[in-house]
Amino acid sequence: MRKSGILMPVASLPNRYGIGSFGREAYEFVDMLAGAGVKIWQILPLNPLGYGNSPYQPLSSFAGDESYIDLELLKKDGLLDEVPAPFTPERPDKIEYDAARKYKEPWLRRAYERFGGGEEYEEFLKYDWVTPYAVFVALKTQNGLRSWVEWPKEQQNWILDKKYDISHLKDEIGYRLFAQFEFYRQWMALKRYAGEKGVQIMGDIPFYVGLDSLDVWSSRDEFLINGDGEPSFIAGVPPDYFNADGQRWGNPIYDWDTLKKTNYRFWIDRLRYSSVLYDILRIDHFRAFDTYWKVPASCPTAREGEWIEAPGYELFDEVYRQMPDIHIVAEDLGDLRPEVLKLRDHYGLMGMNVVEFTMPDNIPIREKQIVYTGTHDNQTVTGWYRERSKAERKKLLAVLAQYGAPHTPVSKKFVSHIMASPAAVAIAPLADILGLDDRARLNTPGTVGSPNWEWRLDSFAPFKRRLPWLRALLAETKRN
Repeated sequence: MRKSGILMPVASLPNRYGIGSFGREAYEFVDMLAGAGVKIWQILPLNPLGYGNSPYQPLSSFAGDESYIDLELLKKDGLLDEVPAPFTPERPDKIEYDAARKYKEPWLRRAYERFGGGEEYEEFLKYDWVTPYAVFVALKTQNGLRSWVEWPKEQQNWILDKKYDISHLKDEIGYRLFAQFEFYRQWMALKRYAGEKGVQIMGDIPFYVGLDSLDVWSSRDEFLINGDGEPSFIAGVPPDYFNADGQRWGNPIYDWDTLKKTNYRFWIDRLRYSSVLYDILRIDHFRAFDTYWKVPASCPTAREGEWIEAPGYELFDEVYRQMPDIHIVAEDLGDLRPEVLKLRDHYGLMGMNVVEFTMPDNIPIREKQIVYTGTHDNQTVTGWYRERSKAERKKLLAVLAQYGAPHTPVSKKFVSHIMASPAAVAIAPLADILGLDDRARLNTPGTVGSPNWEWRLDSFAPFKRRLPWLRALLAETKRN
């Protein structure tokens, strides 16, 4: 069965409180997907946003960002006496992270004061990452949100020796436990609803974790970091299409020798928990399971580095031994050595095809892959097309001529092209469904901060206007 999907971050959904949540707008979005025949909702990582509000620099690989908790649902559950007044952002098409958090947090804390626990809550606390995460954030808050490597030594080492007295943080830890529970409870209810409507959720797992994270703080021996907590080597990629200096991500590198001794416990636990949250797991930067770019932390760019082999087969043998039914998609984009594709195919994983990269060269779309107009790292197809040369546009329009009349918007032609392809799955970002320009771009690789990750849809009205066209297109291309 050929499936269709839409890529849309939860954070970018319309909402009365400045950032998308797990509330009524998310349910309405699922209803619209189901009504159009869309079977997959692909999202970005839901983990607590770290540096630059990037979902790929999270404070934890397991925890969720409290910003997604819906205030109206808290009122519905009796944890608030009233529905809070709407937060009015300066720009309705932009996520103002700090302002939205500042507005929502007092309401979340008010809900915590009324929260009474319960059996479901006690069951949630059995996840072994939950309490350490609450302590991590409580200590981070106590230290003015500074990275854990800047905390006093006794606080840095609490996770190792439990000697530092955290009793004065009891209430803050309790609040963080509550917030994680509400995140989990609301998300799982939304996921169940989507499943009932026939919509699968594709989650996104960053290959690396952030230095300032529970993951590194609690498992320092599993990463290449110095005694002071600073990384000795960092992750990135060499010079490529996106950046002449390469991309210096700054994430610490895994100590694969140590991970092997634990039977790859960190990755097993991470994938197992992610399989609870999502139906399909897209692993970002899959190629690093084969070879990864190792950059000395002292280097200001990613130009200096070397490719190091990773134990991909050993790891995935263990993954499929313990989780034979896990559904993984490999992000296999870029200039890859053949061994990466061999690793992917050995486990029967679907890869990716982004037509912004492959159409100019007319690279064929395979059946066993997911084809995209673009991803979170690409320009919108409208923005990308406008930057092509006259000759390139002529060539593209010749390929797309069969999809509608000459005056049909190029974004519709691109979406029609991927939906008509032989690929098992075709996914378009919502911005491409709507034909938006680069003001709706989610991220520009190699850059940090605004406007990355800030695009937000201020109303579903444009999507509702496109739904009849999308529904007819999926019926015509027989995507179910």
